[in-house]
Amino acid sequence: MGEHSKALEFYEEALKIRDKALPSHHPDLAASFSNIGTVYHNMGDYAKALELYDKANEVLKKTLLPNHPYLATSYCNIGQAYNNMGDYAKALEFYDKALKIREEALSSNHPDLGTVYNNIGLVHSNMGDYLKALELYGKARQIVEKALTPHHPDLATFYNNIGQVYYNMGNYLQA
Repeated sequence: MGEHSKALEFYEEALKIRDKALPSHHPDLAASFSNIGTVYHNMGDYAKALELYDKANEVLKKTLLPNHPYLATSYCNIGQAYNNMGDYAKALEFYDKALKIREEALSSNHPDLGTVYNNIGLVHSNMGDYLKALELYGKARQIVEKALTPHHPDLATFYNNIGQVYYNMGNYLQA
């Protein structure tokens, strides 16, 4: 908890400075809101994280084009908070927004596209829709395998998630 409070202290100081020095729609304010939100997220205070992610998102929507990759990241943060709060419909809504932007703005084998598919798969896994989760995790893995080296550590996330779904399904040999 000590490290979280230290991070909050510095992030909040950065926000105060930026709030005084920058216009209310400056992207650096969004970064501050997002950083503080991430600390709260890591502390398990998803409602507070969501509040800050929403503030960041509002700033970005005023500043950036609607298909900017930063907006997709913002939507992913919001989706993750909703997922952790158990509001799967809202999580899917925001992950879908992120997916649309990333499909439009990035190449078809960009790792960030794989991340969104992975996140959507996680929501489906949490809902108990394991077949849909496997489909999405598989798609995420294929995208990231094309973009990264075969032994890149990020690939472990996808294999772990696929294994977890098989385990949850009671298919221990395939897990």
